[in-house]
Amino acid sequence: MVMVMAMAMHTPTGMLMSSDLSPMAELRLWQLISPSLPVGAYAYSAGLETAIESGWVVDTESLQHWVAGQLKAGLAGLDLPVLRRLHRAWAQGDDHAVTAWTSRLLASRESAELRAEDIQIGRALARLLNGLGIESAAVLDRRHAVSFATAFALAAHAWGIPVDVACRAYAWAWCENQVAAAIKLIPLGQSDGQRVLAIIAAAIPAAVDSAAALPDGEIGATTPGLGMASSWHETQYTRLFRS
Repeated sequence: MVMVMAMAMHTPTGMLMSSDLSPMAELRLWQLISPSLPVGAYAYSAGLETAIESGWVVDTESLQHWVAGQLKAGLAGLDLPVLRRLHRAWAQGDDHAVTAWTSRLLASRESAELRAEDIQIGRALARLLNGLGIESAAVLDRRHAVSFATAFALAAHAWGIPVDVACRAYAWAWCENQVAAAIKLIPLGQSDGQRVLAIIAAAIPAAVDSAAALPDGEIGATTPGLGMASSWHETQYTRLFRS
């Protein structure tokens, strides 16, 4: 969130839709990835603020490389394959697998800031889902070891959103949040931001396919730059985004 769909489409909406997605599930999906979803993701830059402060990201081209690089080396290798397994665990009612994959994902975060971000927005989504009638989310709301992917997978399962569509949506939402942060920080014009987002979106299908083919033993991210940037952000003197 072009791909494995009944019809090839090149818009973000078309990218997320699937022939086996019911109208209600489609609308729930839009709700799940809406920038207005009250989970606080807008308050985090995931290391981007320090990357800009350090001169790594200064324009549309370098932003494109930063986000696309993390999509390929981070989300495709870690978040998306774990999201797939969490989706399956929820579908099978396997609480042990939910806990195990959540713990593995959180343990793979490369800084205290990234881990805290994941837990905080995950718990916020769990509370929201509980309020929307997903009773299983109440357990997550009381559990410390919860990630955003854990709650996202639960919502996707509960609302009948197929796992491939959920993965594309998750990737889209993450990329959109990064571009939104860059628009404020570089600063970048809204139109330039949308052009970057359109280019990055074209790489999401391949990232999702790569994640689907990854065996358990090969799951992991290779993003040392992100680890350093997010660690330095914790002590950065001037910060717009939360650390």
